[in-house]
Amino acid sequence: MAKKKSPSGSGGTPATVVLEKAGTAFTLHAYDHDPSAALGYGEEAAQALGTSPERVFKTLVADIDGSLTVAVVPVAGSLDLKALAAATGGKRAAMADPAAAERTTGYVRGGISPLGQRKRLPTVVDASALGHDTVFVSAGKRGLDVELAPADLVALTGAVTAPIGRA
Repeated sequence: MAKKKSPSGSGGTPATVVLEKAGTAFTLHAYDHDPSAALGYGEEAAQALGTSPERVFKTLVADIDGSLTVAVVPVAGSLDLKALAAATGGKRAAMADPAAAERTTGYVRGGISPLGQRKRLPTVVDASALGHDTVFVSAGKRGLDVELAPADLVALTGAVTAPIGRA
């Protein structure tokens, strides 16, 4: 996989800046986001990119015992909140308020990337990611995903891996 620079020299997103600074191999994939699509953002990305939904991961922000935490799970399933709490040593997890997630990460819903967030949050990546050569995550805006090795995703986010996704 070749390292691709940000499109049109725009400086990219905070996510692509992190990747470029780290010298990480990645590929950007742009697609036309349809605001009226009935699919979720991740499912739309998988379909538009012509790849398996098991390789496209969504970035969710949860509240665990009063602290925000990032969960990265395949779009083909859902987040198991109990498993996420257990993976972080917490007791209770709930989805974070969308406004708090946007404010804390610096990204808009549907474009939240696990990379380059305004405030670096504890991150848990679903263990299934490690079964793929590359995975896709949001590059920081709707209609733009980044493909990278799961080990690089884990390293750059300081994540732990655990089985937090449900089919």
